[in-house]
Amino acid sequence: MTIEENVTTDPEALRRRAADALLAARRRTTLLTSCVEGPELTAQHSPLMSPLVWDLAHIGNQEEQWLLRAVAGRAAMRPEIDPLYDAFEHPRAERPSLPLLAPQEARGYAAEVRGRALDILDSASFEADGAERLTRSGFAFGMIAQHEQQHDETMLITHQLRAGAAALTAPDPERPARPFDGPAEVLVPGGPFTMGTTAEPWALDNERPAHARFVPAFRIDTTPVTNSAYMEFIADGGYRNTRWWSPAGWAMVRDHGFEAPQFWRREAGQWLRRRFGVTEVVPPDEPVLHVSWYEADAYARWAGRRLPTEAEWEKAARFDPASGRSTRYPWGDADPTPDHANLGQRHLRPAVAGSYPLGASPLGVRQLIGDVWEWTSSDFLPYPGFVAYPYREYSEVFFGPDHKVLRGGSFAVDAVACRGTFRNWDLPIRRQIFSGFRTARDADAQEAS
Repeated sequence: MTIEENVTTDPEALRRRAADALLAARRRTTLLTSCVEGPELTAQHSPLMSPLVWDLAHIGNQEEQWLLRAVAGRAAMRPEIDPLYDAFEHPRAERPSLPLLAPQEARGYAAEVRGRALDILDSASFEADGAERLTRSGFAFGMIAQHEQQHDETMLITHQLRAGAAALTAPDPERPARPFDGPAEVLVPGGPFTMGTTAEPWALDNERPAHARFVPAFRIDTTPVTNSAYMEFIADGGYRNTRWWSPAGWAMVRDHGFEAPQFWRREAGQWLRRRFGVTEVVPPDEPVLHVSWYEADAYARWAGRRLPTEAEWEKAARFDPASGRSTRYPWGDADPTPDHANLGQRHLRPAVAGSYPLGASPLGVRQLIGDVWEWTSSDFLPYPGFVAYPYREYSEVFFGPDHKVLRGGSFAVDAVACRGTFRNWDLPIRRQIFSGFRTARDADAQEAS
């Protein structure tokens, strides 16, 4: 089985795509760092997150290292700050104590790097078969655009964690004309499919290479699990019954006193949540958000189901039974539009479950891309034939049982950093991320035959 990804390799088209992606990322970075005053930029709003000003300068420093130094061979602009913005040298909790660039200096540094990078982009060779792997098909520029958007998502998480009045606004997603009334689950037929990618020019190392994977028949939720469904779990004593929890998950609940998703509280007989500085009633028909892997796993057990494996999730998202091929996205090979998925911080919340019918997979599974990151049951492991590139610290150092895989992106993810093969990972205790889930189960014997 071969993959047939309909992606451009035209150098000039890729150059335009790279410029657009870099400029879009910088607009978002500017929004996230200009909507609050200086003290809010230098403060650490949670020990789990960096000060916003660290992210800003780190974005510029990574761009300088890869585009100015590695691609163009230029001398370092500020070599003395490299250690300050090395994500592996200083844990997040230590970063506020470092001699970081002040907000205006960080802005100026990132802007100067970007100006030079765009000059390099104008003349870089994008030949698909070029000898320089970093610039082949514009990979390094795509990698940096994805890196900046990933930090934009991290900064948006920081905005969710910060106290005080709202600093960001966005329109709500459009509600469907009528509530989704389709089937609760979809049968995905058993058999092989192509997992991962070799042809996607800007795919990162952990998405590679494309390889055949056999997946037995299974059933998967048509939409992500909703707040109302999760409330039933809570009301049935889900957080008080050790039966549903793994030992590590139960220890988390006991040690931290968790009773609901992060940012929820019970008041006057109803569930409220805090969302980017605004307190509101938890909307019952939205996908549940800010749950850890342990909570998702416990809910699935309570519901008599399980979390899908990573391979099951990708098959549900990419496999087209009619053609037998794997597509780039659930809807096909075309890049996402606002009609396909809730991406790019256009909204500051998930759309209601069942939205985006144009983004459904051929089997009818909805919202596999955007809205909420979806926990899978799988550990973050390399694919057969994996090769770390261009540096081990992007993926390889995280492989193993400590991290669980999330798929599909969220409303906080830009399309440049989200596709059917994109892999995210995090510790199973994490709740501040924009994470939800859907459940699965094995197909009945008759369905599997």
